Amino acid sequence: MTFMQDCLKLKTALDHAEAVVIGAGAGLSTSAGFTYSGERFKEYFSDFEERYGFHDMYSGGFYPYETLEEFWAFWSRNILVNRFADPPKSVYHDLLELVKNKDYFVITTNVDHCFQKAGFDKKRLFYTQGDYGLLQCSVPCRNKTYDNEEPIRRMTAEQKNMKIPSELIPRCPVCGKPMTMNLRCDDAFVQDEGWDLACRRYEAFIKSHKNSRILYLELGVGANTPVIIKYPFWRFTNENLSAAYACINLGEAICPPQIKNRSIIINEDISKVLKELTA
Repeated sequence: MTFMQDCLKLKTALDHAEAVVIGAGAGLSTSAGFTYSGERFKEYFSDFEERYGFHDMYSGGFYPYETLEEFWAFWSRNILVNRFADPPKSVYHDLLELVKNKDYFVITTNVDHCFQKAGFDKKRLFYTQGDYGLLQCSVPCRNKTYDNEEPIRRMTAEQKNMKIPSELIPRCPVCGKPMTMNLRCDDAFVQDEGWDLACRRYEAFIKSHKNSRILYLELGVGANTPVIIKYPFWRFTNENLSAAYACINLGEAICPPQIKNRSIIINEDISKVLKELTA
């Protein structure tokens, strides 16, 4: 099929769907302009690159900084530009335009909160891997998270020579241990009340539509954590003969043969596809 034919097929599937489940991975935010390397990395982190020798934001997040002052200098800047700033392109707004009048739900491994910033209904979002905008105890001593915009902005504004003032190091208000980001990177990840509620809403949505004419729309999901979105979407589609599956992912758009006749596979940049669909 040609690009235009693929887009028309997807538009038809969206129009006929009784419900839509969006599964979003890092490729969606990359398409929106939230790139972690190249010019954008150099714009915000050229000083870190020169001192520490890493060449992208992802690597910077795993660098073994010697002090918490250095650790939070990097992370506060990283969170500011990837959580509290808006992405350069209108990808998330275009996506909302496509589904705003549908019965939809979003499950995502992204932690940049772009869906909510674009206007998606908070009660229809499940951020499985955490949120850059939340802190948690590093132990953790309790299943609680804390909004971090104010301290993050202050750390970013007051850092000097790639260090924050020691008094700005965030500490747990309960046990006094250092705090960390609410990101699923080890077994200390906090699944707070909000996470549990979002999970239950997602599971209820899937259950209520398991026999519906539903479209599973996968956007930018890679091979790092396929068990969260990709594999379940394939299984749900295979189990429901009224369901359809669509995958848009430049360089990684695939589907299993069992659902090929009910799949729309578009090996293209997501922003280009969404622009065509909303034209």
